[in-house]
Amino acid sequence: MARLSELYESIAASIQAIPPFGLGYPSDTTQSAYYLGSITEQEIATVSRVLEQNSIFPENTRIRKAENGLDFEVLLASAQNGGMLQTFSLPDGKGSVRLVQGDHSTELDQICAELVEAAKYAANDLQRDLLQAYTASFQTGSLDKYRDSQRIWVRDKGPRVENIFGFVEPYRDPYGIRSEFEGLVAIADDEETKLLARLVENSAKFIRRLPWAAPENGGKGPFEKNLFEPPDFSSIHRINLPNYNDIRQESGFKNVIIANRMAAESKAKQYPFVKPSEAEIFAEHKFPAYYWWVVLHELLGHGTGQMMVETEEGKYNFDISRPPVNPLTGEPITCWYKPGQTWTGQFGDLATTVDECRAELVGAYLMDDPELLEMFGFTDTSPIRADDLTYNLYQQLGVDGLRGLANFNVDSGAHFAILRCLLLDGNGVITITHDRPSQSLTVHVDRSKILSHGKLALGNMLLHLHMYRCTADAAACRAYYENLSRVEGEYLEWRETVLAKKPPPLVFVHANTFLTDEGEVVLKEYEPTVEGVIQSWAERGV
Repeated sequence: MARLSELYESIAASIQAIPPFGLGYPSDTTQSAYYLGSITEQEIATVSRVLEQNSIFPENTRIRKAENGLDFEVLLASAQNGGMLQTFSLPDGKGSVRLVQGDHSTELDQICAELVEAAKYAANDLQRDLLQAYTASFQTGSLDKYRDSQRIWVRDKGPRVENIFGFVEPYRDPYGIRSEFEGLVAIADDEETKLLARLVENSAKFIRRLPWAAPENGGKGPFEKNLFEPPDFSSIHRINLPNYNDIRQESGFKNVIIANRMAAESKAKQYPFVKPSEAEIFAEHKFPAYYWWVVLHELLGHGTGQMMVETEEGKYNFDISRPPVNPLTGEPITCWYKPGQTWTGQFGDLATTVDECRAELVGAYLMDDPELLEMFGFTDTSPIRADDLTYNLYQQLGVDGLRGLANFNVDSGAHFAILRCLLLDGNGVITITHDRPSQSLTVHVDRSKILSHGKLALGNMLLHLHMYRCTADAAACRAYYENLSRVEGEYLEWRETVLAKKPPPLVFVHANTFLTDEGEVVLKEYEPTVEGVIQSWAERGV
């Protein structure tokens, strides 16, 4: 009983907390564990620029404002707790930014100890080097070491057991550049991976069908890499890494599709915005359409594009005397990434949502290609016909766009922006009917307009986002994207209905592995209940 009281006291404050309940910049209504103290959005931006100017990557940092109101500490996640590493002056000269080691040191020390043990069982030298690079990064907080690990990781092709660890995705940072720690270990599905490999082998053909393709550069145009380096592609939910664009362009990338989790999630989700007469066939087609949409999202969405970069003063990765022509304007490009500038640094809070939206658009844009769908096993005579799969995809664009109104995060914002694009520019390819008395919203797709109007609308939006990204045109991107993703007028009424019809949230119940006295590994799964979640966490011992 004493132990239970102790545990309750440790969580009671959080359970009984008053607002803020939501994530966002620190305020009366939202909070963020990335930013400590009474810090403002402008101060976050200023400190972040100081870090960028001094070539310090932000992914594994948090910012704490000192009580004097002038100084800031950048907390660097590392097992080592060596205190202050560097000090920088703020632009106005009235305060400082101190880089301090040791954030999350207890957890990272435990992780490093396990990685050292895991390295003893690596299947090859690359995997051992990868685990050692992880360890070096997590011990010191050096993201240069972590970047080294990513270069090694992409070279380890087709491993039987795949893994990724680190501060990877910035979804919960309102500023859009600081990441949360995650870890994945997965076993590849050999048969699914072989099918994905066929797509990889033919990827260059489909890149030439994207909206920015032009005669030069082998039919891919100047805003695409000269040589598409096929990634390692394993069927093990949507991961395309590294997130560092320079490493992706120089060393390549990997795609990881966690198919079993996708299937379980797809089966469990409820879809209240489909016509009752179409609900059964929608459910039947939903997973295959979603699965291949995700595959294209990861491979050709995140895997395409050539940033226009001034690599160092006076040196460019394009012909500066004859800059490539921007297809949006018909004129030579006038902006690009300057030395030291990055995608996330220039686009800030827009970077992740625009990147996800662009990748979603690539997948949706190609999901009517007969040759591509035939490669996936969908034809005019297959059990699920190719045109029915495309129709289902457009239904999903409508359903996901409406669902996005309930939870306006990175992915949801992208889905709503795509839906609004189709509503504004698709000439009726998608329409939404709203019955306020019965609190119902229904997605209607005009099959006859998918190729003639839907594809054109998606392609136009995709081309805009692609060009803004390639040329570092953050200002134009913000104006364009925020106009499409803004929730106003009629959409606010839709949001009320979406919230009223919102299904219960899904909870992921994680299995655990245990080592027996005989040295065998046992997998234990849990019931998909509240009790199962608690038991899973308790027995994981973390």
